[in-house]
Amino acid sequence: MKVKFLIIGSGPTGLGAAYRLKEKGIEDFLILEKSAVMGGLATSFIDSKGFTWDIGGHVQFSHYRYFDQLMEKALGKDGWFHHERESWVRMDGTFIPYPFQNNIKFLSKEKMWECLSGLIQIRDMLHSQTPENFKEWILATFGEGIAKHFMFPYNYKVWAYQVEKMAYQWIGERVAVVDLQRVAKNIIFDKEDVSWGPNHTFQFPKQGGTGAIWKSVAEMVGKEHIRLQADVIRVFPKEKKVLLTNEEEITYEYLLSTMPLDCFTAKIKGLAEDIVTKASGLLHSSSHIVGIGLTGEVPPELAKKCWMYFPENNCPFYRVTVFSNYSPENVPRDGTYWSLMTETSESVDKPVKREFLVEETIAGLLNVGLLQTRKNIVSKWTYTAEYGYPTPSLQRDEILSYVIPKLDALGLYSRGRFGGWKYEVSNQDHSLMQGVEWVNRIVDNIPEITYFYPAMANANYAKS
Repeated sequence: MKVKFLIIGSGPTGLGAAYRLKEKGIEDFLILEKSAVMGGLATSFIDSKGFTWDIGGHVQFSHYRYFDQLMEKALGKDGWFHHERESWVRMDGTFIPYPFQNNIKFLSKEKMWECLSGLIQIRDMLHSQTPENFKEWILATFGEGIAKHFMFPYNYKVWAYQVEKMAYQWIGERVAVVDLQRVAKNIIFDKEDVSWGPNHTFQFPKQGGTGAIWKSVAEMVGKEHIRLQADVIRVFPKEKKVLLTNEEEITYEYLLSTMPLDCFTAKIKGLAEDIVTKASGLLHSSSHIVGIGLTGEVPPELAKKCWMYFPENNCPFYRVTVFSNYSPENVPRDGTYWSLMTETSESVDKPVKREFLVEETIAGLLNVGLLQTRKNIVSKWTYTAEYGYPTPSLQRDEILSYVIPKLDALGLYSRGRFGGWKYEVSNQDHSLMQGVEWVNRIVDNIPEITYFYPAMANANYAKS
């Protein structure tokens, strides 16, 4: 088989590229998806009890007018719920509004003073040295108190690596920095400080979970352009062909890969060993999703909460989403139900005993007060994304700046959440636009912005 444009992976990046090709009137393309379902990490599932689950707590917000227009086209204006984000930190047996650093008034006086005095100390210091890693950046930005009580333990739980192994340049809009005057005002006037960040409001599909979006985009692309259970095992750049597990060969003129970059380089025939070795140095964590379906009404204190962060060691998860709050269609219709979706990270530095995780998750939900009893549990659903988060390690930028240009020169374009390995531009909107902008580059010679200039992408340049 021969195609002009070959796309590996049917997540948002692959579907974004395919949609853009179709939009430009180009039909000579094919998506290869190794699994039996489309959507990548944006897929949704319905369990045997009728509960809908995502692969983690996805929320829909955007930096791009193009993305917004496509989302409306995918599900229609009436296909969405619109929510004001309520995110919280669960700590010391109480809920603290996120961002934690703006709401230290909820802590005990001792811990509050540790956090506040740390902020005062760093304000009085002159920082002439550039931080060498994420740990140093945290200490210089938040002080020792906030670092000790929240930033260090939480970031270890979410990233599954110690913060000194991570860079900090990825942060941008992802982490709220501290305004000492604002913190002091919140303490003195007993004020809650909520809904910070680029996703302080978000939208979510009324039906079908996040996966409904990408099923619709796939339908617009055309199912005839998508082949499922088609796993690429070898790439031959000189011959411009790929080999599938069934021994079928497909030739191409242009190739876009969204598979993890370390896996992709290992499949390329004749690729210089130093490139493969470099790419193998990229770090990632796995994500374990445990969904707990429950009978009864959502407890009043959780009725408006979207998701919660858990820095303490009395539970394995770092985040819990009240997934039934996103849409009433996320639970069965034949009764009164609600649902909690937990996320637990794993890496070589933070192993997880997978066979015990569901039980440890339930015990953790009881420990933190999200469950009062096991009796209401009617469904337990699990999913493991072996590639969950692309870690912004200390070596990442140096690796990418070496590997990506080498691949581009061979006509092998690697983009997307793990194809490009840049966490700061790996949300659904970023990922789709990486595919769209790749097509713009190949077809119209328009420079890619999102992948190569993340700060510009996150400055809402496409909405200005």
